[in-house]
Amino acid sequence: MDEFIKQLDPNLDYISHEIKDGKCYITVTSNRKEVTCPFCGWPSSRIHSTYNRTFQDLPVQGNKVFIIIRNRKFFCDNSDCNHTTFAERFDFISYKAKKTRRLEDEIVRLSINCSSITASKILKENVVDIGKSTVCNLLKKRNTGN
Repeated sequence: MDEFIKQLDPNLDYISHEIKDGKCYITVTSNRKEVTCPFCGWPSSRIHSTYNRTFQDLPVQGNKVFIIIRNRKFFCDNSDCNHTTFAERFDFISYKAKKTRRLEDEIVRLSINCSSITASKILKENVVDIGKSTVCNLLKKRNTGN
């Protein structure tokens, strides 16, 4: 399981997993000693707090996958920065996103040649919990390059 998690980010450590009702919940944590403030670029190692962030990833062996990351908030010690705290960010998932980038890529790939209603039905059965509006939003985002 640790190898699967390392594909997302080599700085993640596997903690545990649970399979329940066709869904696999994987709990991970970051092992980075220092994180850069996304607002000013200042490095920080002072942890403010932690919280659980849940998002979906590609399915494994017919199970929908939900990753629960113990996300850390850090203090920004740069006196010129407008933010006193910030949350740790990862390259494999956009800020505040509920799906990994690779899952979003798969959703777009599967739904590019059919209606959003049909795509959401197919995806709900096999891949991910999703609605037609999310399919439309992802397609729009990819077409406009945002």
